[in-house]
Amino acid sequence: MESFEYLLEESAKVHGHLCPGQVVGVRMAMLGCRLIGLDNPKSHKQIKQLLVYIEMDRCTADAVAYVTGVKLGRRSLKFMDYGIMAATFINLNTDKSYRIISTEESRDLCDVYAPEVDGKSQRQLVAYKRMPDSVLFRVQKVHVDINEFDLPGPTKKKISCVQCGQIIRDGREVEKNEQILCKPCSGNCYFSHALEVAWPGMDWSPLNGKNGKSIPDHNKGVKLG
Repeated sequence: MESFEYLLEESAKVHGHLCPGQVVGVRMAMLGCRLIGLDNPKSHKQIKQLLVYIEMDRCTADAVAYVTGVKLGRRSLKFMDYGIMAATFINLNTDKSYRIISTEESRDLCDVYAPEVDGKSQRQLVAYKRMPDSVLFRVQKVHVDINEFDLPGPTKKKISCVQCGQIIRDGREVEKNEQILCKPCSGNCYFSHALEVAWPGMDWSPLNGKNGKSIPDHNKGVKLG
């Protein structure tokens, strides 16, 4: 694995700025990978072995994702909305699973580890670099009961909603009154009052450009541009 300083610098670029959460996230990911026996998590071989559950949607999450290479689209990154600065790292080949939690006492010890640094945020940033893992984190060996539909890889199951016809993937359907429904049609989803609309420029595509003109027929030798 690359050095801490390199990973922190590159993670901050991807995230958009350097902050204490980036330091915590990079170190959390490095420790997590070390505990489950992965030294090159972004490699083609090891990325297929790794699953990460992240429990917060803050700066630390971006750092963990950058260092490990896990992504929602690969199904290797799972978001658990717990509001806790913690992540669980799983080696799918060995079943090793460790949950790493950023300690609350580490925040209180910033004055001890970086007393010469002015400003709360900058002091935290420097202190989190200096603290040993045993101060910055708590580690729990855990078991995660992973549903087969949550594993990376090809779509495990497809089924249509009887109400709207939308395809539902990976076992996310809802059975209600002996009917198979998608979550929106079941009434159990994050939005409400859905209304189909037309929008300005709805005929646009990357090929027809900003004016929304029809796509030329390539068979007639019409040149795009």
